[in-house]
Amino acid sequence: MSIKNGSMITEFVLLGLTDSPELPLLFMLFLVVYLVTLIGSLGMTVLIRVDSSLHTSMYFFLSNLAFVDLCYTSNATPQMLTNFLSKKKTISFAGCFTQCYVFIALLLTEFYMLAAMAYDRYAAICNPLCYSVKMSRKVCICLATFPYVYGFSDGLFQAILTFCLTFCRSNVINHFYCADPPLTKLSCSDTYMKEHAMLISAAFNLSSSLTITLVSYAFIIAVILQIKSAEGRHKAFSTCGSHMVAVTLFYGTLFCMYVRPPTDKTVEESNTIAVFHTFVNPVLSPLIYSLRNKHVKQDLKNVLRQNMVTKMVMPPLSNKP
Repeated sequence: MSIKNGSMITEFVLLGLTDSPELPLLFMLFLVVYLVTLIGSLGMTVLIRVDSSLHTSMYFFLSNLAFVDLCYTSNATPQMLTNFLSKKKTISFAGCFTQCYVFIALLLTEFYMLAAMAYDRYAAICNPLCYSVKMSRKVCICLATFPYVYGFSDGLFQAILTFCLTFCRSNVINHFYCADPPLTKLSCSDTYMKEHAMLISAAFNLSSSLTITLVSYAFIIAVILQIKSAEGRHKAFSTCGSHMVAVTLFYGTLFCMYVRPPTDKTVEESNTIAVFHTFVNPVLSPLIYSLRNKHVKQDLKNVLRQNMVTKMVMPPLSNKP
C-alpha cells in the first residue's frame, strides 16, 4: 500500500508468511510449535524452581534463558497467528515500535546470557575448587542482570533510530513481525546512520559475546584434553555439550540474518531464516538442555512420581459436615 504525500503512517501491514496459500496448515503448525515452546520453557523454569537439587548457577542461568526464549517467541507469535485468521493483517505504529524494540532487546539479552553460561561452564570445569567462590549468588545475579539492562538499553536506542526515519514509500512490511531491515527498506529518508548503527551494533555484540563464549570453550577443551580417563572426559564434556549445540544454532541463524546490508534479496532470505530463529530455536532449547541432561531427566521423573504418589495417597475430600 503506497503512502500519499504528506500523510502520516498510523499502522503497518505485516505481509510475511500471511500471503501463503497454505494459511490453515501454517496456523496449526505454528500454534502447535508455540504451545510446545510454552510448555517446554515454563516446564523447565518451574522444575528448576521447585527442585532444590537444581538450585545451582548453571540452572539459574538456564531458567533465565528459558524465560528469554519464551518472551522472544511470544513477542511475534500471537500477532502472527491473529493475522493468519484475519483479513486485516495490520499492526499499529506504537505496536510495531514495541515489537521491534522487544525483539532487539531480547536478542541482545540472549547474546550475553549465553556468554554468561559459557563462563559458568569455564569456572566449573577449569576451576572446580574455586567454583563456589567465583560463581557465588551475588556474582550470578550480576551476570544475569547485565544482559537484561544492556539489551533493553541498546535495544531502545536501535528502535528509536529506526522509528525516527520517515516512512513514505509504503506501509507494507515484507516480514511476519516488525524487524529492522524491512522497516529500513520502507524509509524515504537517509538511512545511512541507521544502517551503520545496526551493522556496528550487530558486529560488536556478536563478536564480543561470541569471543567470551569461544575463549571460555578454548580453556574448557584444553582442560578436558588433559583428563586421562575417557569416562572423565565424557563427563566433563557432557556438562557443556547442550550449551555448545544451543550456541551453534543461535549464532548460526543470526549471522545469516543480520550481518548483511538490508537489500531486497537479503530481506527475502531473512524471512525464512527468521522463522527458524524465532520458532525452532526456542522450541529446541528446552529439549536440548533436558534430553541431553541426565540430571534434569531424572529430576523431572522424580517430580512427576512424587505428584502421582501424592494424589494416590491423599484421602478423598468428604462432603459430610
